[in-house]
Amino acid sequence: MICLEREEFLLLAGKYKDTVFRVALNALGSPHDADDIVQETLLRLWKRSEPFDSEAHAKNWLIRVALNLCKNVFRAPWRKHLPLEELDAAAVFDTPEQSALFAQVMALPEKYRTTLYLFYYEEYSVREIASLLKISETAVTTRLSRARQALKSKLTEVG
Repeated sequence: MICLEREEFLLLAGKYKDTVFRVALNALGSPHDADDIVQETLLRLWKRSEPFDSEAHAKNWLIRVALNLCKNVFRAPWRKHLPLEELDAAAVFDTPEQSALFAQVMALPEKYRTTLYLFYYEEYSVREIASLLKISETAVTTRLSRARQALKSKLTEVG
């Protein structure tokens, strides 16, 4: 089996492991599950034999693998969804406001959370998100709009 060169693997793993963790945490809501996704994603990176065309290609590939692994977690029969109250958001964020916003985002359906995260935190364009999620650009725009509306209504209820 041919694997990536050690130096290339270490460079990509070091640069993108936090991004993969945040994508998985966003999708799953559990830091422990997100850690497992990071490990599995990096293992698949290590086993990859084909070189990447560019750094953007590598980042997109890692995020796509992580999202697919997250979907597999939801399909697993043993999967138990943690109640949002059990999620230790205080360990992830510095301020109560950030924690409260995170809680509201995590209350959204997964398809909206993922789209919001990729757009606002990873700064992907609508076209790039459509490619990553394998949906149309119109669907991405619709998800962003609905997610913003849902967040707005939730935040006005809380505030």
